[in-house]
Amino acid sequence: MNGRGLELFTAEALEFIADLHRRFNPTRLDLLRRRGKRQARVDQGKALDFSKATRRMRDDSWTIAPVPDDLTDRRVEITGPTDRKMMINALNSGAQTFMADFEDANTPAWRNVVEGQVNLRDAVRRTIEYASSDGKEYRLDREVATLLVRPRGWHLPERHVRVDHEDACASLVDFGLFFFHNAKDLVARGTAPYFYLPKMESHLEARLWNDVFAFAEEALGVRRGTTKATALIETFPAAFEMEEILFELRDHAAGLNAGRWDYLFSIIKTLRARTDFVLPDRAQLTMTVPFMRAYTELLVKTCHRRGAHAIGGMAAFVPSRRDPTANEIAFTKVREDKAREANDGFDGTWVAHPDLVQVAGQVFDHALQGRPNQLGQVRDDVDVTAHDLLDVRVPGGKTTEAGLRSNVRVALQYLEAWLRGTGAVTISNLMEDTATAEIARSLVWQWVHHGARLDDRFTVNEGLVRQVTDEEVDRLRMEADPSAQTSGRFREARALFDDIALKEPLVDFLTIPGYALIE
Repeated sequence: MNGRGLELFTAEALEFIADLHRRFNPTRLDLLRRRGKRQARVDQGKALDFSKATRRMRDDSWTIAPVPDDLTDRRVEITGPTDRKMMINALNSGAQTFMADFEDANTPAWRNVVEGQVNLRDAVRRTIEYASSDGKEYRLDREVATLLVRPRGWHLPERHVRVDHEDACASLVDFGLFFFHNAKDLVARGTAPYFYLPKMESHLEARLWNDVFAFAEEALGVRRGTTKATALIETFPAAFEMEEILFELRDHAAGLNAGRWDYLFSIIKTLRARTDFVLPDRAQLTMTVPFMRAYTELLVKTCHRRGAHAIGGMAAFVPSRRDPTANEIAFTKVREDKAREANDGFDGTWVAHPDLVQVAGQVFDHALQGRPNQLGQVRDDVDVTAHDLLDVRVPGGKTTEAGLRSNVRVALQYLEAWLRGTGAVTISNLMEDTATAEIARSLVWQWVHHGARLDDRFTVNEGLVRQVTDEEVDRLRMEADPSAQTSGRFREARALFDDIALKEPLVDFLTIPGYALIE
């Protein structure tokens, strides 16, 4: 660890993390056990539904605490890893907010964790700078996006920080370091510590985050409720507890976000035992299919009923510097997608590249007509039932060899880069992160597990997948530059793919076995 990294791990900061871990890790472990028990019940045929035990939360009249001024307008949010250059570009992009990501867009290699926290510390103090090898220098503009941070999910450990002879909770390490070093400085600068909360599966997991926030605020002398969090509704069980999640976070809540690929991945994982829930090609799983419409419309209705912001999904296109025609075709698709979100009542949306900020912003500017958000659009016309969320049929949906090859190829490309330490990877002009690899590999697993048929000809089985994987690995090696052909990690990516796409039972998260393969 270099000198800048050592600045983070002061005795006081380490004691704060240790306090967080000792106080909250037992509850975290219990909640993870509850996940397993619920999954076992679903595997045995128990249907998901809105809970009768929490019906009062859904029926009562309540709203979240007021949202701070610098979170009232979130029409375009840019997201990305905590890489120094990318962070500067994102903060300068013209987006209203920037989500710095320790989760899906980040490989949890220790150097990434440490450097990311150093970069955030410098960004908060506006001292962050970067000089490229070609002499170009990067600094923050006078006006920058409001910063939010996404820590890792409750399921991940951090083996480089140990408390009482056990690995620390990665979520608490990410949160604790950022909060300890920056909370007071953020408040002094007229903002506050803002977070995105990933991968939660129940309101009890949201309650745990709320307790963490309250403890941290009291421990560091920050006013209660200063911390604000947006919860990603990116797991299938969480879709049945949107109101309850907001209720538990109500003192610290800012909104909910619709995470497309992770949500689809979670549907496969949750309903893995059910043959009648087999999904078609990934390309056909658009936001306009009925069950995805039900999910997003329920999210908007839930948020606006409770005074929270509804944030839409990702526009992952990465513009080409050489093909303006292809760019305009892609921009048109982005505009159509964002127009759908704006018309549905979303208050803002995600983009992965600075060149998309203006494209998405123009759509929301037109919809908002000078307003900062659409909280007034209460969507009383929406009535989503459990059946609507569970009916995952895709009209005209097909499983094809091209779809199988695409899943294998994208997963392999991503895993190879991830193992080298890169969590946000451009593949076919799309910025892909862990969520893409999760949906790709889980679709392959589902098709093999249930014997899906490709265009009514071949049955997807382990032998076919291994054949396709061999062919795609060879293609990727041939297409790689000479240095990557020797230094790349294709062999390990292939082995990891086999583990997460072919083995029984379905691995919960690729980052769990993957974490053992990185430093």
